[in-house]
Amino acid sequence: MKPSKAIKGGMFFTAVLGCAVVIIAMVVIVMVTIIHGGWGTFSWQFITQAPTNGMTSGGIFPAIYGTFLMVLTMSIAVIPVGTITAIYLAEYVSSQSILARFIRFAVNTLAGIPSIVFGLFGLGFFIEFVGRNLDRALLPAGELRWSQPCLLWASLTMGLLTLPVVIVSVEEAIKTIPRDLREASLALGATKWQTIRRIVLPGSMTGILTGGILAVSRGAGEVAPILFTGAAYFLPHLPGKLSDQFMELGYHVYIMATQSTDVDATAGIQFATTMVLLLLTFTLNFTALIVRSIMRSRARR
Repeated sequence: MKPSKAIKGGMFFTAVLGCAVVIIAMVVIVMVTIIHGGWGTFSWQFITQAPTNGMTSGGIFPAIYGTFLMVLTMSIAVIPVGTITAIYLAEYVSSQSILARFIRFAVNTLAGIPSIVFGLFGLGFFIEFVGRNLDRALLPAGELRWSQPCLLWASLTMGLLTLPVVIVSVEEAIKTIPRDLREASLALGATKWQTIRRIVLPGSMTGILTGGILAVSRGAGEVAPILFTGAAYFLPHLPGKLSDQFMELGYHVYIMATQSTDVDATAGIQFATTMVLLLLTFTLNFTALIVRSIMRSRARR
């Protein structure tokens, strides 16, 4: 005898609920483990001081500062490019055109490439090709500035990694704007660009901001793309130029876990640094939710 629809629905709901509980439980276990391991080390001095005593004590302020600069530079580079690409795909080109298909194929390919490949690409293209040619053209012979790992190349490499996130989220936000609003604007004599600037972009601003913050959240937590392009083991000074190397939170955790001469002595630093990184990520995600809620409430008025 076949089970009834109610029984099938109950079984499906139980399976979905069980999966959700497992996911939540894993997140809670990870968070509790990290907080338990890093709470004794986490303090105001920890986030405002530099590492000392062979990086077995002190704080992580240089890593926080370097992460902030990298994320800021990455955002300046990737958000305009991703937004313009999304506008072009959603408003100016047919989804069946060869160019649109090629762009979407490129975006999907970028989204599926392992992050370590981006790091190798940044090393080969930005540092060895672009940077070396810039040094040859702008600097005296033998002087190096751009043909070595630095903040700019690491940020651009991370920007390539997060570009698909921005394009997809912004395009989906633009598609939520009703077609009637566009047609009404065009019927009143507005040009295509005026319609996009005054109707489409204001209506999809929440999606644009969400895409940017999600890209920032992912960029702040990635390590592989910056291994060869700009991150440093330890710097006694803060980066002041785009051609300087920098410390980064994710890379700092990696170094503490794999390269430390005394792993037990640095365990608290590892967990506390991970706490800071998670707090940064959660703060960015919550900021996206708050900004989206505020802008949606204003749009309803």
